[in-house]
Amino acid sequence: MSNYIEAGSIIAIATSLSLWQERFGVDDFAVGLLAALSANAFGAAIGAVIGGPLCDRYGRKFIYTYDLLLYMLGVLMAAAAVSYGMLLAAFLITGIAVGAGVPASWTYIAEEAPPEQRAKRVGAAQLAWSMGPVIGFLLAVVLTGPLGLLGSRLIFLHLFVVAFVVWWIRQGLSESALWKSSRESPDGKGGLREVFSRRPNVKALLFLFGIYGFWGVVAGQMGIFMPRVYETSGVESTAQQNLLQVLMWSVTVLSTYFGFMKYGDRISRRLLYVVGAALAVVAWVLLVFVHATLPVLLAFAVCWGLSAGIGAQAFYAVWTSEMFATRYRAGAQGVLFFAARVSIGGLSYYFPTMLDHQGVPAVGLVMIGLLVLALVIGALWAPQTQGRTLQEIEAERYGEVLSDAPAERVRAARVTT
Repeated sequence: MSNYIEAGSIIAIATSLSLWQERFGVDDFAVGLLAALSANAFGAAIGAVIGGPLCDRYGRKFIYTYDLLLYMLGVLMAAAAVSYGMLLAAFLITGIAVGAGVPASWTYIAEEAPPEQRAKRVGAAQLAWSMGPVIGFLLAVVLTGPLGLLGSRLIFLHLFVVAFVVWWIRQGLSESALWKSSRESPDGKGGLREVFSRRPNVKALLFLFGIYGFWGVVAGQMGIFMPRVYETSGVESTAQQNLLQVLMWSVTVLSTYFGFMKYGDRISRRLLYVVGAALAVVAWVLLVFVHATLPVLLAFAVCWGLSAGIGAQAFYAVWTSEMFATRYRAGAQGVLFFAARVSIGGLSYYFPTMLDHQGVPAVGLVMIGLLVLALVIGALWAPQTQGRTLQEIEAERYGEVLSDAPAERVRAARVTT
C-alpha cells in the first residue's frame, strides 16, 4: 500500500497540474517547481534520506506508525489548497511522507519473504504501484472532465481516506523478524558511515543508481508530465491523454503479474531485466522517430507498459534489499532513493519549459540516452542472487553475516511475533 499511495499521489499531481496552473495563474517554471518538490522528486528524496536510517535504527514498524499521519496532512492540504504557496507546501509534505515509507516497505517485504519467492512478494508491491496510476487516471477521466479542479480535489481526498484505512490496519503489523534478530547482535547497529566505508556497498550503490537512477529520471518525467507529452504530440483531449495512461498502466499491471511475479524467481533475472529495458528504449524510439499517429501512441503505451512491469523499478526493489546487510538495508535504500529522486527533481524543474520550447524529439533523445545507459549497466553487472537467503547473500558479499542472525533465530523471532 506504500507503493499504491506513492503512485496515487504522483498521478493526482500529474492530472491536476494544468488545472492548478490555470487556477493560480502561475508560469511553467512554477509548475516545474511543484513537480520537483513533490512525491515524484525532491520531497520523496528528503523523506527517504531521513526515513531510511530511522527505519534501521528504530525498526520497520516505527516508520509505518507515523509516516502516513504526515501523508494524510499533505493530501488534505492539497485538497483544500487556496494558494500556490499552500499547494507547494502540501506537495512537499506528501513527498516527505512517501519517501520515508517506500524504503521501509520494500525492506520489510524482502525480509519477510521466503528466498524462493522474493521477487514474487516484492512484485506484489510493484503491482500495487501500477494500480495507483490505473485508478488515478480513471478517476481523472471521471471527475476532472465534468468537475475540473473540484474533481482533482476529490482525488486527493480519496487518497486521504485510503491512507487512513491503511494506517489503521498497519497498527497490527509485527516487526521484521530479521531486523529484530540483527539488533540482538553486539555489533548490530551499522549506520550510513559503514555503508560508504565498505567496498561491496559502494559498488552496489553505483550499480543500483545506474539502473534505477537513469531509468527513474525518465519514468519520473513520464509520471508527472506524460499528459503534456501527449498534448505536444497532438492529443489535445484531456480524457484521451488520461485513457492512454490507463492503457499503459493496465499493461504494466499485467506485465508485473504475468512477467515479473511469475518468472522473477524462476528464470535468469538478467535476461528478464534486459528484455524490459530494451522495450523501454523501443517505446521512446517510436515516440521520437515515428510520426505520432494514434497507432504509434498506442504502441508506445503498450511497449512502455510491458517494460515497466519487468523493468528497473521491480528489479531495483529486489536487488537493493539483497545487496546490503540487514543492519543498514533501509538506510542504503534511503540514500539511493534520495539520489534518484534528486535527479528526477533536477530535470522536472526544466522539463515543462524544454517540452514547450523544443518539443518531444529533443526531450525524447535525452530519455533514450538515459534508458540505454540503464540497459547496458544492468546487462553487464546484474547480480546472481535469486533463490538464496538474505544471510547467504550477505555472507558472500561481505565474507561474514554482519547481522549475526542465523536462520533458526529468525524463525524463532517470526514465531514470537
